[in-house]
Amino acid sequence: MEDDLATPGDDIDALKAALRIARAEAEHAAAELAAERARRSEDQALIAHLKLTIEKLKHDKYGPHSERTVRLLDQLELQLADLEAAATEDELAAEASARRTTTVSSFARQRPSHRPFPAHLPRERVIVPGPTNCSCCGSNRLRKLGEDITQTLEVIPRQWKVVETVREKFTCRDCEAISQAPAPFHVIPRGHVGPNLLAMILFEKFGQHQPLNRQSERYAREGVALSLSTLADHVGAAAFVLKPLFERLESHVFTAERLHGDDTTVPVLAKGKTITGRMWTYVRDDRPFGGPEPPAAVFYYSRDRAGEHPEAHLAGYSGLFQADAYGGYAGLYAPDRKPGPLLEAACWVHARRPFFLMADIEAAARRKVQSKGRVAPVVSPIALEVIRRIDALFAIERDINGKPAEERLSARQQLSRPLVDDLHDYMAAERAKLSRGSEVAKAIDYVLKRWPAFTRFLSDGRVCLSNNAAERALRGLALSRKSWLFAGSDRGGTRAAMMTSLIVTAKMNDIDPQAWLADVLARIAELPQGHIGELLPWNWKASTEEPLAA
Repeated sequence: MEDDLATPGDDIDALKAALRIARAEAEHAAAELAAERARRSEDQALIAHLKLTIEKLKHDKYGPHSERTVRLLDQLELQLADLEAAATEDELAAEASARRTTTVSSFARQRPSHRPFPAHLPRERVIVPGPTNCSCCGSNRLRKLGEDITQTLEVIPRQWKVVETVREKFTCRDCEAISQAPAPFHVIPRGHVGPNLLAMILFEKFGQHQPLNRQSERYAREGVALSLSTLADHVGAAAFVLKPLFERLESHVFTAERLHGDDTTVPVLAKGKTITGRMWTYVRDDRPFGGPEPPAAVFYYSRDRAGEHPEAHLAGYSGLFQADAYGGYAGLYAPDRKPGPLLEAACWVHARRPFFLMADIEAAARRKVQSKGRVAPVVSPIALEVIRRIDALFAIERDINGKPAEERLSARQQLSRPLVDDLHDYMAAERAKLSRGSEVAKAIDYVLKRWPAFTRFLSDGRVCLSNNAAERALRGLALSRKSWLFAGSDRGGTRAAMMTSLIVTAKMNDIDPQAWLADVLARIAELPQGHIGELLPWNWKASTEEPLAA
């Protein structure tokens, strides 16, 4: 009887033991699964990191080696960010699972080593008091052996302050005249906005593509009310103060031996709708042929794309002009132009682009997938061959980039000319076999009809194969279009062009635009007109580096 009564209890204990074992096995399996998932995520993140690093190294060493380079880098960076976030999330999940079991070790990611924190950042030491008694025997006879330091990067929220400038008044006991120091200069008349704040507003709008209404909302959340109209007044006043500096920048750019030119669209508000204005840029960059002059860029706004605008911009310029085949430039190359026709140098990247589109195997395969196989991918063998030959020219250019013009010309005569002659013969022969409406024929005609401009680099070592310098300068405006949506007026377009000139030029000279603008705005009123050139980015950089060098 007693044995019969004990049986149910034993069964319950056995069932509980079996449940504990099953639960432990389930936790063990879940922990192992989480660790394996974390390992896979880490591997994927590491692969993405290595791919991005390789592409960046290629880009830095060789420049854009295909039309897909910039797009590929953007995609890889987005992919890396998502994979890194997923890997960290899986790592934490694996650690949480491992804590529930004693048989599975926790997982720790082997992250890529980060760069040391900049030495110029202030350090704040937070000392965690050490023990007062030995954790082993309890003795209080301890002596310091050393210390371990863990560095954590932190940020202090932006702080606003009001600077009160006190000007004491004195009266003369003899003649009772009142004496007082002059009022400090303010860039904004009656606005009393400091140069650092004003530089931040300008750089946020024209360098970081943040419209004034978004800035106003952010400042309000930080407890400082700066209305949209107030910010707009500040921008207008700053543009007026900085105009002499822009004029000095113009003078520097248009004394170049060679210029890059290009333009892009800018939507402009006009009577309840938007019209398509243009933003033109002219870039001086002598670095490819070893020139000593610093790089710079100027921008201009116009309401349309009429050829009269580049003719007005370049009215006093004579020299080499690298640009695309826009018809509005035709007047610049006219033999009777004063002070003389510009020497046209065409862009091989523009010539290569249509061939690349016809030879892009990946894009062709993508079109086939999108059309569910109804359209067979079309890849032109002629386009592939032309791209191969053009890429061979760019490979030669990479080796001579930055060398003196004479050395570049010698290498081109020896290495590039035979390739160019063969390319001309190949395209001419293939063109004769194609119909007038063929896309390949149109791409070939674009090159052959402008052959003297495309081969200008064979007779002048200063010429570049591409117009990438101008395209890089315009890149930021594409981001601005997405943020601003449109320029408020023609005056707003002109103001944006001037400020973009200053900011892009600062970046081209490896200068922090906001720090430079803040210093310029603080000093420009005190400088005589003849010394404004001292504030140009390259002169400013040299003056700020002199104390460090000493």
